[in-house]
Amino acid sequence: MNGSGLRARLSRLATRGSLRTRLTLLVTVAVALAIAMCAGLSYFILQDRLRGNLDMTIEESAKESDRGYLEHNCTPTGSPGPFDGMATLLFADGTTCSIGPPIKPDYELDMAALKPCDPVYRYGTTRDGKQVRVVTINFKPGVAVMEARPLGYIKRTMQMAALMLGGITALGVLGAAWAGLAISRAALRPVGDLTRAVEHIAQTEDLGVRIPVSGTDEIARLSASFNAMTAALAGSQERQKQLVADAGHELRTPLTTLRTNIDLLLRSEQTGRSLDPGAKERLLVNVKAQFAELSTLVADLLQLARGDTDREPHVELAFHQVVTAAVERARLRGAEVVTDLSPWYVVGGATSLERAVLNLIDNAAKFSPGGQVEVKLRDGRLTVRDHGPGLPEEELPHVFERFWRSPSARGLPGSGLGLAIVAQSVAEAGGEVRLANAPGGGAIATMDLPGTLIRHSESDKSP
Repeated sequence: MNGSGLRARLSRLATRGSLRTRLTLLVTVAVALAIAMCAGLSYFILQDRLRGNLDMTIEESAKESDRGYLEHNCTPTGSPGPFDGMATLLFADGTTCSIGPPIKPDYELDMAALKPCDPVYRYGTTRDGKQVRVVTINFKPGVAVMEARPLGYIKRTMQMAALMLGGITALGVLGAAWAGLAISRAALRPVGDLTRAVEHIAQTEDLGVRIPVSGTDEIARLSASFNAMTAALAGSQERQKQLVADAGHELRTPLTTLRTNIDLLLRSEQTGRSLDPGAKERLLVNVKAQFAELSTLVADLLQLARGDTDREPHVELAFHQVVTAAVERARLRGAEVVTDLSPWYVVGGATSLERAVLNLIDNAAKFSPGGQVEVKLRDGRLTVRDHGPGLPEEELPHVFERFWRSPSARGLPGSGLGLAIVAQSVAEAGGEVRLANAPGGGAIATMDLPGTLIRHSESDKSP
């Protein structure tokens, strides 16, 4: 199998099975390749060192041999020598004379040593076919000597090395597989916990599940993010349930009143006992008022229940003009409002911010009937002050909660959603709102919105 086919097969195997199986396989393959590369490199380094040592031994033997004995006792067919090696003299006419088994010359390489030069190293064979390592050096002008040693020692050593390195590689692969399995189990244990938690939530819709977080690595961050997500979803679910419960509670009163009044009118018509015109008019006025209260309550609920995808697009707008429009609408409703406004430009939704300002003014006018409502805008801070009785300190933290109403305001009109809408609109614009008792009496609402004194589009045109 060629390299591309092996890579393709490993890729197919890596994409099958569970994440733990794929991780184990990848770790095993990576470690196995590393061990195989190290084993192969060790094999070639050992082979090179053995060959180098053999070359050095042959070269030293050729330089230190008795040249007179070699020259006078060699024969064309090879005469017995006093040493274990073999040596062959190569003459300029191509003839040879040997002691020991004759070495076949390589005329292209060995003829260079007929004159002084660097030794020539090569692999060769004897005339009887034995493989040898040959070193050729200059013997004297016009004569070269080929000294050789058999390669059996190197071959046996390399075979033993190959067997040892193969065994080490096999053991390394098995160890890598075991290590990969252990690493995948340890590394993916938090992922398994996360998977089981997600499956549990999908089956039971139980958002109270939490995953233990230890460490600061990516898995720990993922677990922490999952816990934060489930906590946010649980909070959203709880707020949704609370909104439905509070809405049902608030709708019960106007619906009960409407049903009672309509039942009374129906019985009057069915029994033929006509109501007094004044009483009938009061009933109809009451029915109309209850319908108006229901309409306001439904509109407020829709305002609070809208999601981020339904949020009004944010654009740059003149907030002082938004406040002016809200003040005009409040005056049409009978509120007495005095203003002190300076320019301020913000990024937000004009409709939602106008609704928020109007709710603050309506709330102030409701608690100070006949009194003035003071509206002031300076450097992004809007204050709306009334001159009513103010609020007890223990009630101030609850004023922006949905459906919360002060005990002193139970008899006043309203659904308890006005200030909650203010808080939501201001938060969407990146601002803050708070309510406190004003010095000298009354309450003061403060709205802070980020922005600038000059519209960006105008400042871009300035030189």
